[in-house]
Amino acid sequence: MLTPKDTHLWLPAYLTRPRRALQRPVNILFALADHFEPEQRPGDSVALQLSRIERWIAGYETVAARRADRLGRPPRHTYFFPEEQYRGELIAPMAAHCARGFGEVEMHIHHDGETETAFRDKIARFKERLGRHGLLSRDRVDGNIKYGFVHGNWALDNSRADGRWCGLDNEITLLRETGCYADFTLPSAPSGGGTQTRTVNSIYFADDDPLRPKSHDGGRKVVFGGRGGGDLLLIQGPLALNWRNRSRVVFPRIESGDISSTSPVTRERVRLWIELGIGVAGKGDTVFIKAHTHGMKSRNFDFLFGGGLESLFDTLEGAFNDGERYRLHYVTAREMANVVYAYNDGVDGPIADLLDYRLTPLMREPRNPSGLTGL
Repeated sequence: MLTPKDTHLWLPAYLTRPRRALQRPVNILFALADHFEPEQRPGDSVALQLSRIERWIAGYETVAARRADRLGRPPRHTYFFPEEQYRGELIAPMAAHCARGFGEVEMHIHHDGETETAFRDKIARFKERLGRHGLLSRDRVDGNIKYGFVHGNWALDNSRADGRWCGLDNEITLLRETGCYADFTLPSAPSGGGTQTRTVNSIYFADDDPLRPKSHDGGRKVVFGGRGGGDLLLIQGPLALNWRNRSRVVFPRIESGDISSTSPVTRERVRLWIELGIGVAGKGDTVFIKAHTHGMKSRNFDFLFGGGLESLFDTLEGAFNDGERYRLHYVTAREMANVVYAYNDGVDGPIADLLDYRLTPLMREPRNPSGLTGL
């Protein structure tokens, strides 16, 4: 039986989780995964969508250019762009924005009742299109083009209880075979619908059962030097009860890493994210914080550029980058995954040396005007 906000799925694991001992100074890797959808209403013109993107780019670069992390780098946004909204004229300015060092574009898929053939075709087509703009990355190990993934409507691997918004019980296998280097969908609570996993606040490998949905409900946590693997790497964001932010004075609010007009960032929220200790076992000096937003929603757009982003960066840089207790690193989803893969292989060192460990951006490669190879 479903409970409101899927609490029956995640709350027991959250309440019984062991505390992860952190070592000072803590390296904070902060990535903001944006479910970036310029078409807000069906039928929005391309011109309207382009104007939204241009306003976003101008606003973001104005704010971010004045900021810096421990490495002197500005905040780096990850744009999970929806496949069904692709237009070359929309992606072109985003690719230029990313080339200037302000972020990267990855894949966001909405579907319902999907077939395996249609899904493979959709991914291959979207990879080719984004690759022509110099987006996505290449795997140093196998030489193939890879992508990060966020599932629309949270329904990864057909995980909704009613079977909507996916249709593929073998989606995890398909993601692996089509080049997904990691999934960044979770947490899905408090949205409900049964999509939230019992595994929370974790970085782990999941194996697919192609005959059953939601194979990522559990898996093997990444361990430093463990050299583990699986069908899919999942990097989860925070999911917790926030007792310092209560509803009706008594009840704790659910903390899911959402940054929006209804969930502005505070010092206490960031502190909670750090205390959850999401990371790689055996590396207590590094915490991975994957927050998320829907930046193109009008109310969130107005909030973010009406002071929300400034407040976020003020909080991170002012309270969590002193060099003695905390060292802040702004990263993209790809860079975060690279550090995970390095630690999994037992490779340590300065964070700056690990950001391109396995996956390197296509935009740094010589351009191939006839298209991509390795798809």
